[in-house]
Amino acid sequence: MDEWKNINWRKAERCVFKLQKRIYKASSRGDVRTVHRLQKLLIKSWSAKCLAVRRVTQDNQGRKTAGVDGVKSLSPKQRLHLIEEIKLGAKVKPARRVWIPKPGKDEKRPLGIPTMNDRALQALAKLALEPEWEAKFEPNSYGFRPARSCHDAIEAIVRAISLKPKFVLDADISKCFDKINHSKLLEKLNTYPTLRRQIRAWLKAGVMDGKSLFSTIEGTPQGGVLSPLLANIALHGMEMKIKKLSKSFDHLYHKCGKRYTIKDRQTSISLIRYADDFVILHEDQRVIEKTKQVTEEWLNEMGLQLSPSKTRITHTLKEYNGEKKGFEFLGFHIFQFKAGNCISGKDTKGNKLGFKTQITPSRKSVITHYRKLAEVIDKHKGVSQKILISKLNPIIVGWCNYFKPYQSKKHFQKIRSLLWWKLWKWGKNRHPNKGEKWLKSKYWYTIKGDNWVFSTRESNNPFELIRHTNIRANIGYTKVKGEASPFDGKLIYWSTRMGKHPEMRKRTASLLKKQEGKCNHCGLFFKDGDLLELDHIIPKSKGGKDKYDNWQLLHRHCHDKKTRTDGSLERSGNKTGCNSAIPKQLSNTPSNYRWENDMLVTTY
Repeated sequence: MDEWKNINWRKAERCVFKLQKRIYKASSRGDVRTVHRLQKLLIKSWSAKCLAVRRVTQDNQGRKTAGVDGVKSLSPKQRLHLIEEIKLGAKVKPARRVWIPKPGKDEKRPLGIPTMNDRALQALAKLALEPEWEAKFEPNSYGFRPARSCHDAIEAIVRAISLKPKFVLDADISKCFDKINHSKLLEKLNTYPTLRRQIRAWLKAGVMDGKSLFSTIEGTPQGGVLSPLLANIALHGMEMKIKKLSKSFDHLYHKCGKRYTIKDRQTSISLIRYADDFVILHEDQRVIEKTKQVTEEWLNEMGLQLSPSKTRITHTLKEYNGEKKGFEFLGFHIFQFKAGNCISGKDTKGNKLGFKTQITPSRKSVITHYRKLAEVIDKHKGVSQKILISKLNPIIVGWCNYFKPYQSKKHFQKIRSLLWWKLWKWGKNRHPNKGEKWLKSKYWYTIKGDNWVFSTRESNNPFELIRHTNIRANIGYTKVKGEASPFDGKLIYWSTRMGKHPEMRKRTASLLKKQEGKCNHCGLFFKDGDLLELDHIIPKSKGGKDKYDNWQLLHRHCHDKKTRTDGSLERSGNKTGCNSAIPKQLSNTPSNYRWENDMLVTTY
């Protein structure tokens, strides 16, 4: 192809996905030779190279972030040139060190930004390696994996403790990304020599901090496209180790006096891991203490260790060893309390259990969210009410959508009340000489029976602040099926799950259902990780309206292609040439990096 716009992306996507499905199936049946043969074929594929380059130069929002070579924002001609350049065996340049502040803490975390060439090659290697390892990964591993989220991990915990109170080993791996042993990782990776040498070169490339070059003798750089997958590979096998250990628990008996069978011992213990944060659940205290010892020994082999300050043993229903009941995981507080017949949980036969499981936002999550809202208000004391609302609404919607599957109603009410007082002070600071009655009539209106809605004066279409309490909580969540993977070919199942995800906006979910999970431009199914954007079928510059009948969901690259030809760029006064629609992405991420469970995740 002589031009970027002439590439047949539909054909490229289908070609690569067919190869990935074959890799997944070969890996599932243990056919290593076929896996390596297909991986070589995929990495040499021109279609795969196109998709890798498009991912890092056009789709992700970090395309303007430069590595040590200063290259960024590639033109279509430069993208075509990069496709011809990337191949295994290329020389690797060190990553550029950037220090990122950790939310709510004074310390900073190192971020390594590879060059654009290395990013594209890493994206290509990930296309080949991910389906192989998706067929191997343990069912209760959820972090940094396609189509698996924090809510799947929380739901796995709910299922593990719904019938019995249990002891909990709440553990965190100290500096997981920075301490992984390279030789052990490469040994576990067990790929063919050329790809192994390339990955080793990335691991050993070093980092440039200012004008100083530092060698990397351990760890994988955060910020690399391939780093999350490599971290998951390094931690793979932990659950299997615990399940094997459970066979030696011959001191466990049922209430009837019958000893646990080997199957009972394996099902009685649960390990749920999200990235470097994991919990082990069991009803017996001695089992938890034993698993902690074994887990520490297993991690030491990979050069890792548990964080003493973040690792503790607690109980879901009662205080234990000076620790309060329950534990915090992924921003949720999970605990149980004794309950009467009215609200008690029930077993599979409908019998009362005498306790109930509760999942709420953790105190830390509530405080962090309020401080973020307060910070936005303090930074925008001089702006108009409409601009302030536009800054607050995405934060409110994102936070509430994350916590709405569980019992969060009281916390939503509390934050709404605190936010009201903060907004009242904002109004008083702007108009110190005005009375309360005037201030209320200026910024608060009655909408749909609610007398205190922070809204603009526009009568036809007022711009109003979304209230926390308007988002319904405790809606529930359906956990992903055991070992299901997007590479198993069940596209209808995965596209349906996307529309039901709690963090997805209602408008996006409705359009997904209307479009049957497909992009209206290219006709391909949306997959997890695709960037979805809202498009006006008839551009607003041509008289199109903000209505469902005039909205559709497109891939970001499909949206770019449509915008070039539908007249959207002809609107007067639009210097940037951008469609007026604000992109609505599945991840709700404002940059190419996001924080997940105290870890930095790249959206490449």
